Amino acid sequence: MNPERPRFTIGIEEEYFVVDRETRDLVDDLPEPLRQALAHPPIGLTSPEFIRSQVEIGTPVATNMTELAEYLSTMRRFVADTVDDHGMAIISASTHPFAAWTQQKHTDKTRYNLLEQALQGVVRRLLICGMHVHVGISDEDLRIELMNQVTYFLPHLLAISGSSPFWHGEDTGLKSYRTTVFRSMPRTGLPDEFDGWSDYQRHVDVLVGTGVIEDASKLWWDIRPSSRYPTLEMRSTDICTRVADALAIAACYQSLLAALFHLRMENQRWRQYSRMLIEENNWRAQRYGVDEPLIDFGRGVLSPMPDLVGELIEVVRAEATRIGAIEYVEHIRSIVENGTSADRQRKVYDEAMADGAESHEALIAVVDHLIAETVEGV
Repeated sequence: MNPERPRFTIGIEEEYFVVDRETRDLVDDLPEPLRQALAHPPIGLTSPEFIRSQVEIGTPVATNMTELAEYLSTMRRFVADTVDDHGMAIISASTHPFAAWTQQKHTDKTRYNLLEQALQGVVRRLLICGMHVHVGISDEDLRIELMNQVTYFLPHLLAISGSSPFWHGEDTGLKSYRTTVFRSMPRTGLPDEFDGWSDYQRHVDVLVGTGVIEDASKLWWDIRPSSRYPTLEMRSTDICTRVADALAIAACYQSLLAALFHLRMENQRWRQYSRMLIEENNWRAQRYGVDEPLIDFGRGVLSPMPDLVGELIEVVRAEATRIGAIEYVEHIRSIVENGTSADRQRKVYDEAMADGAESHEALIAVVDHLIAETVEGV
């Protein structure tokens, strides 16, 4: 029996760093008046994160990308303006260019205290920000079926999202160093392939039943069925500095799920490949971003990112047009052509160094660039 066509509603969660406008370093903590102000956004939800210098937002559920664009812009502007009133700024990047994780404090909440106790140095090192995209799929078996197939495209989305080239004041040589940091956590990376919802639930029940985890929210895979909402949650990408790039990635993900559902209705499906192969593309994406090719497993060749992105757009074009997302999807061509946040950060750093700046001064220039670009277009 075929499931009913999902509505493919969509929402975004983003995590931001809060920086001191004078030092450009992360703030030690958010003062209570600021916390109270942030707790009352005009729309959506805000919440503290594990590290005290972070803020998380969650947009309302959007029925289409036009709504989501309005929601995300409104929430970014609200957080940016609110912290600015307290002499601070936000940056939307997956790592801070020079902040040290050893200097951070974690938020004093039961959930975070338990995490710190369980994971120790692994979670204390988690000075990273991410972007999570939720797409509504009410049928549980369909959620798992589409998760199995869309995993193939996660490296493509990671490649065009890179925003974390620097770590502790050093250029890591990667476009997404966040991925490396996050994968020191347990239960991260690609999920296994499951036969359906009951198969997935059996595996979760083993971990919950033995007391290893409290619930499925402790599965921090690159993609997972949300434990809070009837959604398939994509977690593999860096957070984008430009809101336009974030919307493009969200639209691609939403459109891919719609296209895979359409294939299902035609009694077809996307070919699934082993985790080993997809992980190789994941590594290439986090290392090179859009500069180097990914593996086209169907043809068995390395394919340049402009070609892969062009093919991806054609795969989703009909469904992206149907759900009103094609304009946003098309923007990924610009990302590949002009580079990601990681590329722009390196350019700012290199130009500052060429002008005679010391390394720390050049990193401050990168922070200033991120502050400006975070609110660009919102």
